[in-house]
Amino acid sequence: MRSILITGASSGIGAATARLFLTEGWRVGLMARREEALREVAGGHPQAVALPGDVTDPASVEAVVAAFCEGGPLDVLFNNAGVFVPAAPIDETSVEDWNHAVAVNLTGMFLAARAAFGRMRAQGGGRIINNGSISAHVPREGAVSYTVTKHAITGLTRQLSLDGRSLGIACGQIDIGNARTPMLEALDKVQRAVGGDGVPMMDVEDAARAVLHMASLPPEANVLTMTIMANAMPYVGRG
Repeated sequence: MRSILITGASSGIGAATARLFLTEGWRVGLMARREEALREVAGGHPQAVALPGDVTDPASVEAVVAAFCEGGPLDVLFNNAGVFVPAAPIDETSVEDWNHAVAVNLTGMFLAARAAFGRMRAQGGGRIINNGSISAHVPREGAVSYTVTKHAITGLTRQLSLDGRSLGIACGQIDIGNARTPMLEALDKVQRAVGGDGVPMMDVEDAARAVLHMASLPPEANVLTMTIMANAMPYVGRG
């Protein structure tokens, strides 16, 4: 039985991905801060392991990875936890919001990748999938913290792919554009409230299936980057 640890598994893309992998017969570790929400996603499935923890806390991340590995090897890490702080131009973005975004979106991903990489090196291989974003390529207005951190994830992905090459550790990045999650639905409401057209979205299950494809590849193959997006979103060309 193959295994995957998913950070940010209590809602949104992480929750949808966890449910899909459980359906597909994987052993799934679910990490997030809210234990009750994790247990709800797990739904009592015998192969689901709820692992409350904080990705911004090095000791917490190490403890979660160690606890999950008590049940067997760690085949895949889906490095998914992230936050979107309030939108604002840079001069109105608080230092607190900036620090929070960096702590979760960048340092949290570094810590999870660091812990998983060490386990995978010891066991002779594995795979890390980082959740980037369309924002790793092009920004939204007023999203300096999110955009900068997601651009940084591309560098993390490439470095891990290079450093893991000789160790049998593959690393890829999935850049998801507007999967229907509570975060995107909230943004959609804001845009509609000010007279906008709303946010074009796709089913979150489509994003989860893309992660499953990346995770299921044989060790000799890797998707370095994948972009999956709502077809109607104004990403390609001029809006």
